Amino acid sequence: MSTSSSTPPIDLTDPRTGAPRGTSVRSRQPEVLAAVAAGRGALSAWSGLTPKDRGRRLDRLAGLVEEHAADYAARERAGTGKPEAEVAGEIEQVADLFRFFATAARTRTAPAAGRLVAGHESWVRWEPIGVVGAVVPWNYPLLMAAWRCAPALAAGNTVVVKPAETTPDSLLLLAEHAGSVLGPAVLQCLTGDRETGRLLVGAAVDMVAFTGSGRAGADVAARTGTRRVSLELGGNAPAIVLPDAPGDTWSSLAEAVTYNAGQSCAAPARVITLPENYEAAVEGLAAALRSRVAGRDFGPLNNPDQAERYDRLVASSAAKRNLVADIAPGPGEEAGHWRPARLLADLPDDDPAVTEEVFGPLLTVQRAEGVDAALALAGSVPQALAASVWTTDLAAGLELAAALDAGESWLNCHLVQTAELPHGGRGASGHGTDLSTLALQEYQRPKTVTVRLRPGAGVGR
Repeated sequence: MSTSSSTPPIDLTDPRTGAPRGTSVRSRQPEVLAAVAAGRGALSAWSGLTPKDRGRRLDRLAGLVEEHAADYAARERAGTGKPEAEVAGEIEQVADLFRFFATAARTRTAPAAGRLVAGHESWVRWEPIGVVGAVVPWNYPLLMAAWRCAPALAAGNTVVVKPAETTPDSLLLLAEHAGSVLGPAVLQCLTGDRETGRLLVGAAVDMVAFTGSGRAGADVAARTGTRRVSLELGGNAPAIVLPDAPGDTWSSLAEAVTYNAGQSCAAPARVITLPENYEAAVEGLAAALRSRVAGRDFGPLNNPDQAERYDRLVASSAAKRNLVADIAPGPGEEAGHWRPARLLADLPDDDPAVTEEVFGPLLTVQRAEGVDAALALAGSVPQALAASVWTTDLAAGLELAAALDAGESWLNCHLVQTAELPHGGRGASGHGTDLSTLALQEYQRPKTVTVRLRPGAGVGR
């Protein structure tokens, strides 16, 4: 899609090196309006297909993702700097998501139907919302787009997806492949900056699906008015570690917080212990994090702003112990946005590194006087997206997992997700559901149809 000649392009850089790597279109009002109009024009034909036929096309799109996995991987790595293994796993998940929702749309259920009123027959139709504007972040460009686009498309909507300005690459390819198997304008990619996102939200889309920061999410909610909106706004996940935690707790948490360089809304952030295992936690986590080396085991932060945020929160922390791992950039990557795995301990409960989402390879450790105090600390921040509990007492662990205020909680694991299980936030982490068959309801609306079967059947009888 072309852009106005007066609008300068976006300069793209490689987060591994900090070097320029090309440009991207900065879409403005004409491009946004054209994309939404094209999506509106494609809506009738796409929503008019049976779930089976839409499913077949979505399955073909999944096949193209797999067939061109190497191209997707190269594009994804160019924008994010992720290691090859991480990218390969995420592309596999993307294909699986399109296949999952291709089938899920055929197994949907509806509220009770039948002769619920004497002399009348009633049923419920699930109908698509219409044109969905999806705004997705830079931490998982392709995967977060699939989380939004797969259920929206399966439900019969058309989608205009706007990637983050630093990571347009893989979504441009997805839109190209979608055009060949789903049909023109069923799934479009609209590249640009924050202003492009604001223009898309303000355009005549019927629903907005947004994944990003809490501040941006609040702006999106204000702009959408009475339209449907689904918000996933980040997290600051606690991990309650009891004295009888499994032996692999420290290595598991270290791996989870350094996956994608910690740039995951559901990543562990705040480790909470009891007094008797606090020192063991600090020692164990420090050792586990030292074994995770940036450049060898995980990638860089995505952009200069995110690197500055990490540095600012570390510098403003009052932690008495600041334990840092190594970085090992490859040749020519010394100027990349590399930040080490880090542990902050002996810090106040209102420390900025605790109360704010760092979104990087950093863990804090807090001491709670008891289990109830640990729960209170876990719930002491506005975000409520994800949490984990670590104990070999499964009964106690299940009670804690149930008591945590989080949309997703894990016991003796963290960041374990699959297409079949829902994911969504509470509080400042937003609202709405990604993944699972429940996500289809985000992109559908029910319509009750009631038919009078015989003359004289009165209202309500």
